[in-house]
Amino acid sequence: MLTSSQIVQILNEYLEPTSQMSLGESKTKIIIDLKDDHLTVNLTLGYPVKSQSTTLQNNIEALLQQQTSLSNISVAVDWNITKHKVQQGVQGIKNVKNIIAIASGKGGVGKSTTSVNLALALAAEGASVGILDADIYGPSQPRMLGTSQKPESVDGKTIEPVISHGIQSMSIGFLIDEEQPMIWRGPMVTQALEQMLNDTNWQDLDYLIVDLPPGTGDIQLTLSQKVPVSGAVIVTTPQDISLLDARKALKMFEKVNVPVMGIIENMSTHVCSQCGHEEHIFGAGGGQSMATEYNVDLLGSLPLDIKIREDVDQGQPTVVADPNGKIAMAYRGIAIRIAARLAKQGKDYSSAFPNIVIKND
Repeated sequence: MLTSSQIVQILNEYLEPTSQMSLGESKTKIIIDLKDDHLTVNLTLGYPVKSQSTTLQNNIEALLQQQTSLSNISVAVDWNITKHKVQQGVQGIKNVKNIIAIASGKGGVGKSTTSVNLALALAAEGASVGILDADIYGPSQPRMLGTSQKPESVDGKTIEPVISHGIQSMSIGFLIDEEQPMIWRGPMVTQALEQMLNDTNWQDLDYLIVDLPPGTGDIQLTLSQKVPVSGAVIVTTPQDISLLDARKALKMFEKVNVPVMGIIENMSTHVCSQCGHEEHIFGAGGGQSMATEYNVDLLGSLPLDIKIREDVDQGQPTVVADPNGKIAMAYRGIAIRIAARLAKQGKDYSSAFPNIVIKND
């Protein structure tokens, strides 16, 4: 019969298929109770897996039955999302555990659509999620979330996030008319971002998704210097021009010590809705090539599909409009992979230490 430590080793080496990481890599907490011929296993993952928990439980039970001679095995799967390290010297945001920046470097690659679907996917997997629309000049999240509700202020100092489809959100688009242009200089734009981030009364968020504008300008600089970012994700198409700017975004995060969780290749292939013919309109393999070049993971590929565009235009992103569909499950798989890579990052222990103030009498 195997010992407890041998069983733990087997579990640590188990590759969770959706995250594409072993339980040991993602720092899953493993508690086992071995008595006579009865084995009880409690797994606490650092990322949400609501859609995969039953499958994970069954797969591990089957694995342990193969590896041991025990006839009575029970496995329980749960998750606990903790706060992870951010840039040194940057203060945390109240009631927000982790901030994930979604960047592209270039406009027109579907970053905002990807951002809102990833936020909704994380929520569907069992996390508490918010989304901050950091594109001051061209806010799109209000339309994509299907709401024009004006944020309220209970205390006159902070504003309440707008709730839509079960996630919290904030955007300059909630505060102005949809057709009003924002003719602001850089300092005003960065001040608006800081106010939306810090003055919004976020409620116990596991993840705050920040939908960045294109480029590597004032907003990105403010984000890297003043906002506690746990990790970043780069969205690109396979097209060479898109990849050129995506590389700049990735290098920017490297320079400011924000870990890049990986790359999402959007508009990877197009399947004709009439004849079913599939073709790579924007080229093939660009996302994988970039991921290999910079030693980061390709988190997944998403198709160029008319349904994705129609869903966000109607304020019902695909993860909500067709939650069990193929595209929604692709978003959920990518969301799990992002959260799993974040789970293996070091934890943030800053809140465990008191602030020390020295006074001279």
